[in-house]
Amino acid sequence: MTEPTKSPYARRPLPAPVTDEAEIEKVVRAFYTRVRADEALGPIFERVIGDDWEPHLQKMFAFWSSVMLMSGRYKGQPMIAHMRLKSVRPPHFERWLELFRHTVDEICAPETADAFMDRAARIAESLQTGMFFNPAAADLKPSTRQGA
Repeated sequence: MTEPTKSPYARRPLPAPVTDEAEIEKVVRAFYTRVRADEALGPIFERVIGDDWEPHLQKMFAFWSSVMLMSGRYKGQPMIAHMRLKSVRPPHFERWLELFRHTVDEICAPETADAFMDRAARIAESLQTGMFFNPAAADLKPSTRQGA
């Protein structure tokens, strides 16, 4: 049996995250400031969100509260929202994770930053699978059974 692949964004085994709503808000606001200034991600978000970012930020506070604190505050459907974004490609997720790592490393204690990144990497992987996986194009290996 093979061991599960460890996220390249996690540096060590993760203890229970130590965070609160105030830290989540600080992370989200700082992260989206970076996103808005980013030449790859900024235009994508600008097209979707426009000038009024506060509703999106409030939604992201609830999302990350649900992810990190299991608060149940978020009631949206992130897969459906992301499936509508036809200009988003896999490299955008890589950039998103880079900016997120810089943000949590700057704001959070190392254990909390790693907990955020572990969850962010899993979320990005799930969204990419939903958005880009094509079973018809999957590399299906021929059967290795004799007589098959």
